[in-house]
Amino acid sequence: MSTTPLAWFKSSYSGSSGDDCVEVATCPSTVHVRDSKLDESPQLALTPASWTRFLSYAVQG
Repeated sequence: MSTTPLAWFKSSYSGSSGDDCVEVATCPSTVHVRDSKLDESPQLALTPASWTRFLSYAVQG
């Protein structure tokens, strides 16, 4: 397990008023997703393939 802190990036679709914010951090084998409004929010850990499928559905929706 790595001890390197994750570098989180806020979604470009997140509003500027601070609501509805999603952050993503990538590693070679995992894509982490969390709610940026919570300092210690739960995280989803997805494989890159699962993340790609999720994004393809999100764009279609």
